[in-house]
Amino acid sequence: MDILKYKDYEGTAELDMTRNTCRGKVLFIDDLVTYESSSPANLQKEFEEAVDDYLDTCAQLEKEAQRPFRGQFNVRVSPTLHRAAAIRAAADAVSLNDVVVRALDAFLNCRADVNHNIRVTLESSEGSLSTLTAVANENPKWGVAHVH
Repeated sequence: MDILKYKDYEGTAELDMTRNTCRGKVLFIDDLVTYESSSPANLQKEFEEAVDDYLDTCAQLEKEAQRPFRGQFNVRVSPTLHRAAAIRAAADAVSLNDVVVRALDAFLNCRADVNHNIRVTLESSEGSLSTLTAVANENPKWGVAHVH
């Protein structure tokens, strides 16, 4: 699904084949704000007009327009995960909120692939040394091992 953006609001871009029209709605607010266009080329314009109309209507009604993403949301986790996060927060001398923010940041912004290099030195009963170097590339199950 394509997402339209305007003035800190996001909206959907959908194709309605039954009515032969393009349509959408503003996301992440409780008020229902919709828009439609006869062509995809005009949908962004209709979305922007719908957002402006929503903001004007709220102002006329002396109602505060809803803003998406206040920066607060509820997270439901298992008691075990909750406990582990609280212990980590205490160990790092930060708030539980900081732990959640760091976890979300790592999930959203860190690369998913990890490369590991492992070196193990083995001594045999005869006193000889062998070094095994394992390199796990982007697909760890296809890692490369070398014996020296």
